[in-house]
Amino acid sequence: MGWTVLDSPIGMFSVATDGVSVCGTRFGPVEDAAVAPVDEVSRRAVAELRAYFAGELTEFGVPVTVPRGSEFERAVWQEMTRIPYGETLTYGEMARRVGDPGAARAVGVACNRNPIPVIVPCHRIIGAGGKLVGFGGGLPRKVKLLEMEAAVALQRAWS
Repeated sequence: MGWTVLDSPIGMFSVATDGVSVCGTRFGPVEDAAVAPVDEVSRRAVAELRAYFAGELTEFGVPVTVPRGSEFERAVWQEMTRIPYGETLTYGEMARRVGDPGAARAVGVACNRNPIPVIVPCHRIIGAGGKLVGFGGGLPRKVKLLEMEAAVALQRAWS
């Protein structure tokens, strides 16, 4: 597995690939990460992430492999990928969608354990009543991602 680091509007962001798919992302640099993509998959991932951060890409197409997680976490992460760009969903609604309406807190734990943030958009999960709570990358990053997506979605809707 090789890591590549890129600069983004939310700070340094690292992406890991195994030569076949993206298998991790992290906020900030990773020790010994390359500054240039290490393989074709990382080149594609970096290009898609740059396009996403520029407001030009609303859906990732790079292959993703989730390297770990419980059955529940994997269900949550899969469902996250179905949340449309520029939209949000509450922890409670996500729990209902994965078949366990009382598991809003467990959804929060799954969000925190998401090994591929941004590409698997855990930032689109919010608290009841629209409250911004918790985010592994810090709430300022969550706000920046949500504002960026909302602005692009609004611009596209009015175009």
